[in-house]
Amino acid sequence: MSFIPHLHLKTHTHIQKLTHTKIMDFLMVFLKLADWLVYQLLANSCYRAAMKVKNHGFFLLRNHPSHKTPHHQPPLFPNFIKCSLNKDQQTLVCDIQNTLLLNSRSFFPYFMLVAFEGGSILRAFLLLLSYPLLLVLDYESGLRLMIFITFCGLKLKDMSNVGRAVLPKFFLENLNLQVYELFASSRSYGIKILIFTRVPRVMVEGFCKEYLSVDDVIGTELHSFRGYFSGFVTSSGVLQKHKAVKEWFGSERKADIGIGSCSLHDQLLISQCKEGYVVSKEDNIRSARTIMPRERYPKPLVFHDGRLAFLPTPLASLCMFLWFPLGVLLAIIRLCVGIYLPYHMSRIVGGFTGVNISIEGCDYSWENKNKQTGVLFVCTHRTLLDPVFLTMTIGKPLTAVTYSLSKMSEMISPIKTVRLTRDRKQDGETMHELLSEGDLVVCPEGTTCREPYLLRFSSLFAELTDEIVPVAMNTHVTMFYGTTASGLKCLDPIYFLMNPRPSYHVRVLGKLNKELTCRAGGKSSHDVANYIQKKLADALGFECTNLTRKDKYLMLAGNQGIVEDHGKSKKVTS
Repeated sequence: MSFIPHLHLKTHTHIQKLTHTKIMDFLMVFLKLADWLVYQLLANSCYRAAMKVKNHGFFLLRNHPSHKTPHHQPPLFPNFIKCSLNKDQQTLVCDIQNTLLLNSRSFFPYFMLVAFEGGSILRAFLLLLSYPLLLVLDYESGLRLMIFITFCGLKLKDMSNVGRAVLPKFFLENLNLQVYELFASSRSYGIKILIFTRVPRVMVEGFCKEYLSVDDVIGTELHSFRGYFSGFVTSSGVLQKHKAVKEWFGSERKADIGIGSCSLHDQLLISQCKEGYVVSKEDNIRSARTIMPRERYPKPLVFHDGRLAFLPTPLASLCMFLWFPLGVLLAIIRLCVGIYLPYHMSRIVGGFTGVNISIEGCDYSWENKNKQTGVLFVCTHRTLLDPVFLTMTIGKPLTAVTYSLSKMSEMISPIKTVRLTRDRKQDGETMHELLSEGDLVVCPEGTTCREPYLLRFSSLFAELTDEIVPVAMNTHVTMFYGTTASGLKCLDPIYFLMNPRPSYHVRVLGKLNKELTCRAGGKSSHDVANYIQKKLADALGFECTNLTRKDKYLMLAGNQGIVEDHGKSKKVTS
């Protein structure tokens, strides 16, 4: 019986050996799998990065004086300023990136605009977090990653709004003046202009056709499903410009003129054309000769939307996200100062928090001595805070009339606000009654405008009283706009006060002479309104327009500023 324990011990040892062998085999397989994953995820990216460094070093070495050839080699294509146009030429092709737009080697800032304005702050933050990875990836992989983060789950409607109301401002501010002049000359010769670009077509097509009168835009197409972007490109992939040009013109035709940058992809593009020209690196940076001045814009930029007041480059975006929590806290403090402190004190304390208020002409010569009726202050309309800052300026309570105000803005307002109905007779009676009680503030433009333009003034105010004081108001922000046409209007004051150094300029003009009013002077209400509009525009250096609130909302939001609320029309303005 002694062999039984021995057999049991032998069997147990054998089982241990088998178990140990299986564990070792599993570990070997796991290590091989891990090794493969590390190679796939890191090695390829590191290899690409190393190649970039190597190529960069090669070009530096090649350009070193000791390695230059005795004879300077001319560029493959001449500079675009040497392009000579004639009536025999029919087509011109170019790219918007690195050619039409200055400093646009990376399209990251424009993807950030779409992510922030069309998506959300979380989407924009995720895009910023991906930037280090974008530095390692090649262009096409990086472009696909930006497209996925920016567009995945984004509504087609939201992208359309951003393309119409947000992006054109930043495109115009970075438009290459010299290249645009060539475009304008091409138009005079009847030359057809085509844009071929690797960036998503939906981001640039609206601007190119609306502001540059481009005939067609061919770019990377994005996949969508039931009104939402999937975040992927279509089966055709990222656009290869030289192939797209060849396909568009066919094998027997060529574009007459091609303009591109010094990059390889652009060189391939313009090589498909009869004549090729390049925009040098010196011609693609911001300088006095390349920046498009406002007066030279293809179309006046009167309206635009969105919260961001700066071009969100990676560094600027990082600063914005670092500032955001502090900005929210600072906005709350500034709100409390304006609500709870006396007017004169709130102006002083607000200055210590960074709010800059400049005042001109507040000599109180406009005060009504007979006190039978109040004074009507007629203001330009920059933000919802216009009446509040005017109240702080003159140091006495005013009543503000507005066509629409969010519940939140009403609750936090330190002054009395009264809603109007847009019924001329009823609104006239309301304002007349308020004037009998005290001084009143009205913004006859009916909605805000950010740019140096004044919208058409409603003439209703001129019929109510002869005690009229025009007030020129203007604002300046560096990070966030305090107005919106399509966003949450209740956040307008918060965003304005989140700026590091928001500024308000208040200029109280003299009281309108009696001979220029309706009752004492016999003027028509339209003449009085137009005169005051012109006077305020001159004081601010602005330009008068005949545009109205309806024009603003049709352009920025695609509606007339009317939203349906349980079967009733509710007008929304800012």
